Amino acid sequence: MINLTNTRGLLVCLLLFHTIDIIADEPNITINLQQYDPACGIEIIQAGTFIDVNWPIDHKGRHARIRFDTDTKQPLIQSISFGSWDSRLQVLANGLDPVLFVRVGNRDLEKRDGWTIFFDRMQRKQNEVFPAVIDCTNASGESHARRAVLTIGNVKAGPFEGKLRWTFFANSPLILQEAVLTTNRPRTAYLYDAGIICRQSLPTRMFWKDPSGTSISQEPANFPTSRNLAVRGRTIGAEFNFGALAIFPPPHRYFYPLDFSNNFRNIWVGRNYQQQSLPFGFGIRHDPNGDDRYVPWFNAPPNTRQNMGVFLLINPGTAEDVLKDVGRLTRDDQFEPIDGHTVFSSHYHVEHTREMLQAQEQQKQSDDTVGTLPSGDSYRIPAELKSPDFVETLRKHGVDIVHLAEFHYGNTPSRSLDKRVEQLQLLHAECDRLSDRRFLLLPGEEPNVHLGGHWISFFPKPIYWVLNRNDDAPFVIEHPSLGRIYQVGGKADVLQLLRREGGLAWTAHPRIKGSTGYPDRYRNELFYQSDRFLGGAWKAMPADLSEPRLGSRVLDLLDDMSNWGTPKYVVGEVDVFKIEHDHELYAHMNVNYLRLNRVPRFKDGWQSILDALRGGRFFVSTGEVLIPEFMINRKRSGEAATANSKGQFTVQFDLKWTFPLQYAEIIFGDGEKVERQRFDLSMTPAYGTDSFEFDVRLKNPRWVRLAIWDVATNGAFTQPVWIRDK
Repeated sequence: MINLTNTRGLLVCLLLFHTIDIIADEPNITINLQQYDPACGIEIIQAGTFIDVNWPIDHKGRHARIRFDTDTKQPLIQSISFGSWDSRLQVLANGLDPVLFVRVGNRDLEKRDGWTIFFDRMQRKQNEVFPAVIDCTNASGESHARRAVLTIGNVKAGPFEGKLRWTFFANSPLILQEAVLTTNRPRTAYLYDAGIICRQSLPTRMFWKDPSGTSISQEPANFPTSRNLAVRGRTIGAEFNFGALAIFPPPHRYFYPLDFSNNFRNIWVGRNYQQQSLPFGFGIRHDPNGDDRYVPWFNAPPNTRQNMGVFLLINPGTAEDVLKDVGRLTRDDQFEPIDGHTVFSSHYHVEHTREMLQAQEQQKQSDDTVGTLPSGDSYRIPAELKSPDFVETLRKHGVDIVHLAEFHYGNTPSRSLDKRVEQLQLLHAECDRLSDRRFLLLPGEEPNVHLGGHWISFFPKPIYWVLNRNDDAPFVIEHPSLGRIYQVGGKADVLQLLRREGGLAWTAHPRIKGSTGYPDRYRNELFYQSDRFLGGAWKAMPADLSEPRLGSRVLDLLDDMSNWGTPKYVVGEVDVFKIEHDHELYAHMNVNYLRLNRVPRFKDGWQSILDALRGGRFFVSTGEVLIPEFMINRKRSGEAATANSKGQFTVQFDLKWTFPLQYAEIIFGDGEKVERQRFDLSMTPAYGTDSFEFDVRLKNPRWVRLAIWDVATNGAFTQPVWIRDK
């Protein structure tokens, strides 16, 4: 058994190869290849203590080899090499070891609802960091369609035990390295840092981009001790004499939920990482303090297999080349346009209105400008807020429509009518000013009164309403220049307002945080059963790396609501606070692709957006997986279909993706139970578009939806198609 701190690392993949074959020692273990078929296109062979994985990395005849050495006296990755099938291999690097550190603390299971928790301050509790140890006692190879998996064990990191697993993809230079570990320790929350250390070959230089996008290149000698870096794109590249290697985390899965999207220096590079006696290395990391508010880390319920993953990507070119390759996997952190759709993103507590009011109290500057309020009065636009960072940041990510959740700070429900109208006027004026033909900024709030839990409001035009009303106060009053102002004092008033003005409401972060227990507790209320109550909102929270999907909490709610009977839908939400241009926002984002041909103009109202939401005409995506089309018996999400004469359903969908896909899932319910049919997508390469059509027999479905997940646990899911009797 070997301790990583002085001999061998664990986790975080990197690759090395050798130009010539070596006469190998007698094997200390024999690889189990019973589940391996070379028809997958990836070769796994053993020669003595060496296990070679050879695979094509493109369609141009280039291939790579990673040679693993199970001799515990040697680095685990003996070499990473490139070549073509008719030429000699060229070594990228020799003598690399994976490293892994697991930070373990105690989860609060009494507060709120057990493992479904956000309000846990792990950074303020006692915790311990464990370096992983590997004992090469077994190895196995498996194949799945056009993929191969090499597993080496055993691995131990404190209370966690398991194996190392590498997944290779035919015709792709992408490698997924994971430590698949389990603990029987109760109440465990954890973080992991991973990477590689260079015991023989050193990179000639390291390359990354800072959060502003500036390229930075430094030699390993500049890192006598390890440093934590804030980078753009979550990636660092290492250039060697004959190629480059990048290391990066799963773009969304690695980032547990926080209130703020600051860049917390998620890359490490240098010697002696974690104050251990280690050679030069680099990898991914978490700041255990996060934003120092609620910092929940990852859940590890006892006996669940936690997949602590990191990606490697190799390129025979430069470090700049390999970073460009990584950028393609998230489309450079942009949500790609789809014909006939607009990109809608919801639940942002940027508090721009509050910031404007505070800035207006400061001394006027010469470069301030003036805007016009809905009442016709003028207001001052401080120069520093003329072009706020959050607008430019969201536009660069490819978002067309942003729905705010303002006034979350302070005691909004107790605001006086005059103060509330002042705030709403400024909110509406600024949304109008910051919108144009291609970008629409829309008012919205997260009220925490009247219905129970937290909820989101959304109206098709600017509406003025106060969140309190005395018994003798009128529901509606007339303002001389703004028109109707509603005074809302309870759930009946909320429903009446939504009906009068065509608004929608839905549960914010259902079943967690301030909405723990909701919407379940009010599912029988009139307002919930109304068509004005849309449903809930989806975000990957809490984080559990044993799950094969993100955000099961709300996906389960979508299925439950569908079984309850009244058509409800789930909107993707981001739920973060202040946004700056140098934040790591993309990792925390998801968006809604609405079936809407154009972005409405603010001055014309945005009824079409609410119609698309209320009609279920959208899908939710983390960005890497897109579902431009989905139909059940020729009916789209939000519509009603019937079974054919044989009780079968024809499923049709179009996909576009970047990371190789993992599986598709048809989810359906009969009003009581939820069932799933999973379809393996291991035949898919990186980057693709395809159309799928097949028949399924579903027993008494009342609704059907589709979800797609890739190897990084990025994904997309549709809203239900409703099934009616013939």
